[in-house]
Amino acid sequence: MHSARPFRAAAGSGGVFRAAPAALALALGAIATLGAIPAAFAVGEAPQANQKPLPVALVDVLNTLAHGPHPGFRANHAKGVLVTGTFTPAKTAPSFSSAAHFAKTVPVLVRFSDTTGVPNIPDASPDASPHGMAIRFKLPSGGSTDIVSISTNGFPVGTPEDFLALLTAISKSGPGVPKPTPVEQFLGTHPAALKYVSTPKPPPQSFGTLAFYGVNAFKFTNVKGVSHFARYQILPVAGEHALTAADSAKADPNYLMDELPKRIAAGPVTFRLVAQVAQEGDVTNDATAVWPPDRKIVELGVISLTATVTDQVKEQKALLYNPLSLTPGIEASTDPILAARPPAYAVSFAQRAGQ
Repeated sequence: MHSARPFRAAAGSGGVFRAAPAALALALGAIATLGAIPAAFAVGEAPQANQKPLPVALVDVLNTLAHGPHPGFRANHAKGVLVTGTFTPAKTAPSFSSAAHFAKTVPVLVRFSDTTGVPNIPDASPDASPHGMAIRFKLPSGGSTDIVSISTNGFPVGTPEDFLALLTAISKSGPGVPKPTPVEQFLGTHPAALKYVSTPKPPPQSFGTLAFYGVNAFKFTNVKGVSHFARYQILPVAGEHALTAADSAKADPNYLMDELPKRIAAGPVTFRLVAQVAQEGDVTNDATAVWPPDRKIVELGVISLTATVTDQVKEQKALLYNPLSLTPGIEASTDPILAARPPAYAVSFAQRAGQ
């Protein structure tokens, strides 16, 4: 069913996962504390005794949509390719945040991916977008910090409850369902979601010609104690280039996963990491609230990707990216979508790890 190409790298070989005990411990620990999640993350106003915790319910409906779970694969962004390189901070980065990786060049481990939990989704499929870019910065101290981003600026909903409702509505809106379907009803009452799904998302020529956005805000603080809220943008130095409709129709199912290693072999693939800074009054706790393009941009540095990971299966399966794995100088906002992501990732990780 799956080829040996890079996208298959998330697949496991069955049995108990042993490649990353620290990551597995983190995932199991997160799942063990799901009962202590704030009330905002409970499904409904008065959860029943048999009701699933929200992170579990989210992963379950993602699996349903993907006709899964697929053993060894993520519940979302299942198909991906893992590459390595470096992050070199800009001169402006240390004055914006005291984070260690904004002061010294560090290694990065980057995973590009397609949306959905379908392991063999065609890369040019409309359902494969938004694509994902997850970045792990390996800090001088030996720790790490992560960015998780997607190829759209903004998110369809502002709360994890609404995300579950949207996914559930999609799952109940197949062929033959009377109109208005559940998803049509949802979109009719959620204008941000309607705008999100109706915005064109043409397939990129390459992961190296696609812009990515951190849809959640973070608080950045420098050594003088000056703080700003901002969102990440990861912009391709090669420029943004999409396929034409004709090229999309004839694209190889794995063209993105195959093209990136070839592009990297020919020379570094680079991205500018920048921060879009919030102005006073800008909403920082709602992923649907996209800030205007005239907001100040601070250059944080350059990501240079120079190699493709050899053992994609082992390395991708071992990875648990965590947008709340932060380092001093960067703090989380109160965005409920941001807070809900690590527990759901942990559920997905434990599932693919065989637990």
